[in-house]
Amino acid sequence: MGRVTERRKVIRIRDGAVSARPDTLVAEEPLEIRLNGKPLAITMRTPGDDFALAAGFLVSEGVLGAADELRNIVYCAGATVDGSNTYNVVDVQTAPGVVIPDITLERNVYTTSSCGLCGKASLDAVRTTARWAIDDTGTSAGSVASATSAASAAGPMRLEPELLAALPDRLRAAQRVFDRTGGLHAAALFSEDGELLDVREDVGRHNAVDKLVGRALQNDALPLSRTILMVSGRASFELAQKAVMAGIPVLAAVSAPSSLAVDLAAETGLTLVGFLRGSSMNIYAGDHRIALRTAASLG
Repeated sequence: MGRVTERRKVIRIRDGAVSARPDTLVAEEPLEIRLNGKPLAITMRTPGDDFALAAGFLVSEGVLGAADELRNIVYCAGATVDGSNTYNVVDVQTAPGVVIPDITLERNVYTTSSCGLCGKASLDAVRTTARWAIDDTGTSAGSVASATSAASAAGPMRLEPELLAALPDRLRAAQRVFDRTGGLHAAALFSEDGELLDVREDVGRHNAVDKLVGRALQNDALPLSRTILMVSGRASFELAQKAVMAGIPVLAAVSAPSSLAVDLAAETGLTLVGFLRGSSMNIYAGDHRIALRTAASLG
């Protein structure tokens, strides 16, 4: 399997002094995702957690929603002319009886590390139907339930701005590969009490989210109904959709959301927070989950 980082020679100039040195870079390689033996998508990703990435991608596409719908994921041997295994092709086998939406097999999605899904003809083509309504009072399944069940008994989800303000630093502290490369995005899942539940890194933020969601699926922990998804960078429509498809009620980003992300959040009941930096933040949708103490806080 490919490595997460690679070394390359660079010419370094500092204060007029020129030197040659090796530099650590984040690895980027293509991953082809096959569904029941049929090519489905190619994404540019950082190698690692490939099975979770594939599973999470299929959750966001509306194919999978529970651990028992997933039979197996394997690397495909013979992916090259000489028959060797590149570990860049995975095949996801669904359990008998799982209905596969026709569109997922027809459009042969190509994704990039920067924009995610590209080339879709219309907004209707990117919309998928969520299995669960975003729920403030339900509990998550599987391993995440133990971290959130006590809080869920207290009623609807309600977050203090101070808790949200602390999340970017907690995310940054958990980024192991970023410290060596400076070139990775990250996505982290937090409980409503601010406990870090999981974190994944990838050259593409959408892949990092898929890895989080895929691990939750494998652990039978969907829907993630009382959690916060924190992402580095901006909040695109695609990331908002991935949150909705996983049942995540709160999406927070350190940068700006897109207009379509805001529209989707308002439509589905997702709480969307952007420009989360220090004690400042913008709440674009779902402010009912944020504890705004005074009218001046809305200013």
